[in-house]
Amino acid sequence: MSYHKIYSDQNRMTLYIVATPIGNLDDITLRAINTLKSVDLIAAEDTRHSGLLLQHLGIKAKLFALHDHNEQEKAQVLIEKLKSGLSIALISDAGTPLINDPGYHLVKACRENNINVVPIPGACAAIAALSVAGLPSDKFSYEGFLPAKTKARQDYLTTLCEESRTMIFYESTHRLLETLNDMQTIWGCDKHIVLAKELTKTWETIVNYSVNELIDWLQEDSNRQKGEFVLIVEGHSKTDNAIDAKVMTTLKLLVKELPLKKAAAITAEMYGLKKNQLYQIGLSLEN
Repeated sequence: MSYHKIYSDQNRMTLYIVATPIGNLDDITLRAINTLKSVDLIAAEDTRHSGLLLQHLGIKAKLFALHDHNEQEKAQVLIEKLKSGLSIALISDAGTPLINDPGYHLVKACRENNINVVPIPGACAAIAALSVAGLPSDKFSYEGFLPAKTKARQDYLTTLCEESRTMIFYESTHRLLETLNDMQTIWGCDKHIVLAKELTKTWETIVNYSVNELIDWLQEDSNRQKGEFVLIVEGHSKTDNAIDAKVMTTLKLLVKELPLKKAAAITAEMYGLKKNQLYQIGLSLEN
């Protein structure tokens, strides 16, 4: 009996969470290939994109579209297929499913229905970037994508002012500079950041700068602003110039009742800070 036959017969009614390459196709694992060959159905975030990967691997499989817009609806369809005895693999466009990709509702439904869920580990952009950042990796906080709107993004960054763990963010080409400018405003110019761009791809670039230096580096060449980005940010320490969350809260409350210049001056006096820095932060919060 062939390995494929044995593998198939032993894994009925199982959902496999299969990591796929984030760029370099050689990063697919042997176990991932064997799993994708053996399952009855592959649920994919983008069937056309995943079809190219499967074609490269020489795998002919039936694909099922499962993405952010239909997951809650389609999860039950896949549960019924699993209950009937089928084996299913879940893949995303790149990397490990559920890490800023669809799959949570399906896995949760499987757990609720006592359906076996098996991880097939592999590439993950966040972990790949962290492993080469040179920042503390014993404790870290994965934050994914920040809010798209400026005020919501700044408010969220404010909640992280005292986060002592290394932080991991994803960011898109179109919002990269806006995000870094907000980080500079809320956390100060000296916050250390490692930027990992296009990991495992031809134009892979990894640089480390303070946030103000990183902004300058990106603005020197617009091509540096293109691609897929992971930002690894140092955690808060007592020597940071970041504005504490309580300071931001005070400033926001005073601005509601007083002119910004006066609110910044009072807040600065209360916490022993520079009023000009608080004034500039207040300006950014008004935008």
